[in-house]
Amino acid sequence: MTAGGPDPDRDPLHSDAEGPESSHRGGFGEFGGETAAFIERTFRERILLVGVSFPPHDEELVDASLDELALLVDTAGADVVGRVVQRRSAPDPATYVGKGKVEEIRRLAEATDCDTVVFDDELSPAQQNNLEKILGRSAIDRTAVILDIFAQNAHSQEGKAQVQLAMYRYRLPRLRGKGRSLSQQMGNIGTRGGPGETQLEIDRRRITRQIHKLEGDLRHIARVRDTQRRSRVRGGLHHVVIVGYTNAGKSTLLNRLTDAGVLVEDRLFATLDATTRRLKLPGGETVLCTDTVGFVRKLPHQLVEAFKGTLEVVNEADLLVHVVDGSAADPDGQIAAVHEVVREIGGGELPELLVFNKADRGPGATEQAARHPGSVAISAVTGQGVPDLLLRIGDRLRALTPAVELEVPYDRGDVLAALHRSGDVLTETPGETGVRVSVRMGEREAGRFTEFAVAGPGEDGP
Repeated sequence: MTAGGPDPDRDPLHSDAEGPESSHRGGFGEFGGETAAFIERTFRERILLVGVSFPPHDEELVDASLDELALLVDTAGADVVGRVVQRRSAPDPATYVGKGKVEEIRRLAEATDCDTVVFDDELSPAQQNNLEKILGRSAIDRTAVILDIFAQNAHSQEGKAQVQLAMYRYRLPRLRGKGRSLSQQMGNIGTRGGPGETQLEIDRRRITRQIHKLEGDLRHIARVRDTQRRSRVRGGLHHVVIVGYTNAGKSTLLNRLTDAGVLVEDRLFATLDATTRRLKLPGGETVLCTDTVGFVRKLPHQLVEAFKGTLEVVNEADLLVHVVDGSAADPDGQIAAVHEVVREIGGGELPELLVFNKADRGPGATEQAARHPGSVAISAVTGQGVPDLLLRIGDRLRALTPAVELEVPYDRGDVLAALHRSGDVLTETPGETGVRVSVRMGEREAGRFTEFAVAGPGEDGP
């Protein structure tokens, strides 16, 4: 997919601030339109990948990251024609890689006739500008690729606004211009030759206005969502949130558990919008189950910030079901990447159940589950291991609910029946005047039986 061509006066991301000299053949990574709409590419762009290995120089890790970047590029609608890796002690402030390596990249880019050079790490605006001058073609980073993919896959009003906000924040410090586009304009009638604003300043002001508008729109959407969340809390249902690396099978699992009908594709970031459905557990309890956007290594900070409203659903979870691709080459690295993002949004202390998916693709999921006590191996496609997963979810949720001690008179069989319907009865002990019952249930349900509550140590009776 490639960016459309909206009116520069309406879309500051497509203003002529960079001048005609800086327009390159590919246009990969250009974001466009007030709704970040994209039109079909007329060709697949040719991309050269660049990675840098820093101490302690783990080449395998760099290769794995470049493999993932290649998948991202393919998802964005382009083809990788080569890759370059350099070992360095630190990034070069001017060009990220060394001067000699830049020249090598330039020669390889010309030999492969690539349209764009994509760096695996985020480039500063100055580095990007210097590289484009030397390479004679677009130079972008992993962040731009991910933003491009998100722009293609956002469908809801909130998702589109979040992606566009992230793109504006990313592009604002990278505005630059050449030639006439930076010439100063004269002031209004009545001024005496005083300098006016540069086109670059006008573009920056336009983008700033758009950022403020989108932030306001997202605050309004967040208020509506908060009202919906309070309604769910009043319903007294436990909340299970599915998290995981992109393409680990989260949406497939939600469909398997709840018949949600969420889009499922074997590609990165196929779905961006959170989906919540009711899930009936084997013990009879009904819980809410939410699928979230997938995470990835080096997830752009702009996206984490823009999607915080959506990702805040993680913080409201009673249990995180962390889905891991058991067939992946580096499942531990994917687990670490997810934990990093969850910590960044404030959910690092939440209870977690590790689920190793894709057991139908080989022994990897079962082997990984054996290495992580308390986890479970499943296949969301075939249903293998899903019954065990549901039992584990029920057990973990019940363990999170404190037990309440009640004494029910012998003539109140209706209360005993209600307790069995409303909670998890652990023990029933006959006494002199009634049955002593230990039961796990939520605060809302427990409030219905306060007259039968038994005082704990140091407490007053009912």
